Amino acid sequence: MIFVGRRLPSDEVDAVLDNPEAIDALLYGDGPGQIDLDKSWHGIHFLLTGTTWDITEGAGSAVLGGTVVGDDNGAGPPRLLRPTEVQAVAAALAPITSGTLRARWDPAALSEAEIYPDAWDATDFDSYLEPNFTILRAFYESAAAENQAVLIAIT
Repeated sequence: MIFVGRRLPSDEVDAVLDNPEAIDALLYGDGPGQIDLDKSWHGIHFLLTGTTWDITEGAGSAVLGGTVVGDDNGAGPPRLLRPTEVQAVAAALAPITSGTLRARWDPAALSEAEIYPDAWDATDFDSYLEPNFTILRAFYESAAAENQAVLIAIT
Protein backbone atom coordinates (compact mmCIF):
# COMPACT_ATOMS: atom_id res chain seq x y z
CA MET A 1 0.00 0.00 0.00
CA ILE A 2 1.33 3.40 -0.95
CA PHE A 3 0.18 6.96 -0.31
CA VAL A 4 -0.47 9.18 -3.31
CA GLY A 5 -1.90 12.66 -3.48
CA ARG A 6 -2.50 15.61 -5.71
CA ARG A 7 -3.03 19.29 -5.13
CA LEU A 8 -6.18 20.64 -6.78
CA PRO A 9 -7.06 24.23 -7.60
CA SER A 10 -10.08 25.18 -5.49
CA ASP A 11 -12.17 25.74 -8.62
CA GLU A 12 -11.75 22.03 -9.55
CA VAL A 13 -13.21 20.66 -6.31
CA ASP A 14 -16.85 20.66 -7.47
CA ALA A 15 -15.90 18.98 -10.76
CA VAL A 16 -14.16 16.19 -8.83
CA LEU A 17 -17.15 15.74 -6.54
CA ASP A 18 -19.52 15.69 -9.51
CA ASN A 19 -17.42 13.14 -11.41
CA PRO A 20 -15.78 10.66 -9.03
CA GLU A 21 -14.69 8.53 -11.99
CA ALA A 22 -12.10 11.23 -12.77
CA ILE A 23 -10.40 10.79 -9.40
CA ASP A 24 -8.15 7.92 -10.49
CA ALA A 25 -6.83 9.90 -13.45
CA LEU A 26 -6.03 12.80 -11.12
CA LEU A 27 -4.35 10.65 -8.49
CA TYR A 28 -2.33 8.45 -10.80
CA GLY A 29 -1.43 10.92 -13.52
CA ASP A 30 1.88 12.64 -13.88
CA GLY A 31 2.42 16.30 -13.40
CA PRO A 32 3.00 19.04 -10.91
CA GLY A 33 1.30 18.94 -7.56
CA GLN A 34 1.67 15.16 -7.15
CA ILE A 35 3.05 13.34 -4.12
CA ASP A 36 4.01 9.71 -3.54
CA LEU A 37 5.10 8.74 -0.04
CA ASP A 38 5.46 5.06 -0.91
CA LYS A 39 5.00 2.95 2.23
CA SER A 40 6.14 5.62 4.69
CA TRP A 41 2.61 6.99 5.16
CA HIS A 42 1.61 4.86 8.13
CA GLY A 43 4.86 5.49 10.00
CA ILE A 44 4.47 9.23 9.43
CA HIS A 45 0.87 9.11 10.65
CA PHE A 46 1.95 7.23 13.78
CA LEU A 47 4.73 9.72 14.53
CA LEU A 48 2.33 12.63 14.06
CA THR A 49 -0.56 11.23 16.10
CA GLY A 50 0.78 8.47 18.33
CA THR A 51 -2.05 6.28 17.06
CA THR A 52 -2.47 3.57 14.47
CA TRP A 53 -5.61 4.84 12.74
CA ASP A 54 -7.10 7.74 14.71
CA ILE A 55 -7.54 10.94 12.74
CA THR A 56 -7.19 14.23 14.55
CA GLU A 57 -7.51 17.79 13.32
CA GLY A 58 -4.48 19.56 11.95
CA ALA A 59 -1.39 17.41 11.45
CA GLY A 60 -3.36 14.27 12.27
CA SER A 61 -5.36 14.74 9.07
CA ALA A 62 -2.35 14.96 6.76
CA VAL A 63 -2.30 11.27 5.85
CA LEU A 64 -5.70 9.78 6.70
CA GLY A 65 -7.98 12.82 6.94
CA GLY A 66 -10.44 14.40 4.58
CA THR A 67 -13.89 13.58 3.26
CA VAL A 68 -14.40 10.28 1.46
CA VAL A 69 -14.88 10.76 -2.29
CA GLY A 70 -15.10 8.10 -4.95
CA ASP A 71 -15.04 4.34 -4.67
CA ASP A 72 -12.90 2.12 -2.49
CA ASN A 73 -9.84 1.21 -4.51
CA GLY A 74 -8.98 -1.81 -2.39
CA ALA A 75 -7.16 0.05 0.38
CA GLY A 76 -9.95 2.49 1.17
CA PRO A 77 -11.56 5.27 -0.81
CA PRO A 78 -9.80 8.47 -1.84
CA ARG A 79 -10.32 11.48 0.42
CA LEU A 80 -10.51 15.19 -0.24
CA LEU A 81 -9.30 17.99 2.01
CA ARG A 82 -10.82 21.34 1.11
CA PRO A 83 -8.63 24.46 1.05
CA THR A 84 -9.53 25.45 4.63
CA GLU A 85 -8.61 21.95 5.85
CA VAL A 86 -5.37 22.06 3.85
CA GLN A 87 -4.48 25.37 5.49
CA ALA A 88 -5.11 23.88 8.94
CA VAL A 89 -2.95 20.84 8.14
CA ALA A 90 -0.15 23.01 6.74
CA ALA A 91 -0.22 25.29 9.78
CA ALA A 92 -0.07 22.29 12.12
CA LEU A 93 2.78 20.63 10.19
CA ALA A 94 4.88 23.80 9.92
CA PRO A 95 6.31 23.80 13.46
CA ILE A 96 6.97 20.04 13.50
CA THR A 97 10.67 19.48 13.02
CA SER A 98 12.73 16.41 12.30
CA GLY A 99 13.82 16.61 15.93
CA THR A 100 10.20 16.51 17.10
CA LEU A 101 9.56 13.35 15.11
CA ARG A 102 12.92 11.81 16.03
CA ALA A 103 11.97 12.14 19.71
CA ARG A 104 8.89 10.02 18.95
CA TRP A 105 10.81 7.48 16.85
CA ASP A 106 10.83 3.99 18.36
CA PRO A 107 11.02 1.15 15.81
CA ALA A 108 9.84 -1.38 18.40
CA ALA A 109 6.73 0.71 19.15
CA LEU A 110 5.91 0.94 15.44
CA SER A 111 6.28 -2.82 15.07
CA GLU A 112 4.22 -3.49 18.20
CA ALA A 113 1.45 -1.21 16.87
CA GLU A 114 1.63 -3.08 13.53
CA ILE A 115 2.43 0.09 11.62
CA TYR A 116 2.63 -0.76 7.93
CA PRO A 117 4.85 -2.13 6.44
CA ASP A 118 5.69 -3.64 9.86
CA ALA A 119 9.41 -4.08 9.15
CA TRP A 120 11.02 -1.14 10.93
CA ASP A 121 14.67 -0.88 11.86
CA ALA A 122 16.85 1.78 13.46
CA THR A 123 17.90 3.35 10.13
CA ASP A 124 14.39 3.90 8.76
CA PHE A 125 13.84 7.30 10.33
CA ASP A 126 16.80 8.99 8.64
CA SER A 127 16.64 7.12 5.36
CA TYR A 128 12.88 6.90 4.84
CA LEU A 129 10.46 8.57 7.25
CA GLU A 130 12.14 11.94 7.76
CA PRO A 131 12.72 12.62 4.03
CA ASN A 132 9.12 11.65 3.22
CA PHE A 133 7.77 13.75 6.08
CA THR A 134 9.69 16.73 4.69
CA ILE A 135 8.09 16.10 1.28
CA LEU A 136 4.62 15.84 2.89
CA ARG A 137 5.07 19.08 4.83
CA ALA A 138 6.24 20.95 1.69
CA PHE A 139 3.31 19.48 -0.29
CA TYR A 140 0.76 20.88 2.18
CA GLU A 141 2.66 24.16 2.51
CA SER A 142 2.52 24.69 -1.27
CA ALA A 143 -1.15 23.72 -1.45
CA ALA A 144 -2.05 26.10 1.39
CA ALA A 145 -0.07 28.96 -0.16
CA GLU A 146 -2.05 28.55 -3.38
CA ASN A 147 -5.42 28.02 -1.61
CA GLN A 148 -5.69 24.53 -3.07
CA ALA A 149 -7.54 21.40 -2.06
CA VAL A 150 -5.76 18.06 -1.68
CA LEU A 151 -6.90 14.68 -2.96
CA ILE A 152 -5.24 11.70 -1.21
CA ALA A 153 -5.46 7.92 -1.30
CA ILE A 154 -3.78 4.81 0.02
CA THR A 155 -3.51 2.39 -2.88
